[in-house]
Amino acid sequence: MPKPFPKEFRADVIAVARQGDQSVAQVARSFGVSESCLQRWLRIADREDGVAGPTASTSSQGAASSGGADLEAENRELRKRAKQLEQENEILRRATAYFARDVLPR
Repeated sequence: MPKPFPKEFRADVIAVARQGDQSVAQVARSFGVSESCLQRWLRIADREDGVAGPTASTSSQGAASSGGADLEAENRELRKRAKQLEQENEILRRATAYFARDVLPR
C-alpha cells in the first residue's frame, strides 16, 4: 500500500492544479505524484467543496475546475435537449404515418 501524503501537501497540490496554469500531468510530475492520484484528489476535493468535477479529457488539458463544471452542465443540458428533440421527431414521424395511411389509396 502506498504511503499516505499529508493533508497540507494534498491541499497545496490541489490548489496549484486548480489554478489552471499547468496541465494536471505537469502538476503531478512537479510534485512527484502520479497523474491518476492527482485526478482522484481533485475529484475528492471537488466533491467535498460541492463542485462538479471536470471530465478526464478536460482535466488533462489543464482546464480550471469551474470551467470544466460549466462545460459538463452545458453538455448535460444539450444531451437532454437532443433526447427530447429525438422523441418529438419520432412522435411526428408516427403521426405522419398514421395520417398518410388514411390518405393513400389502397
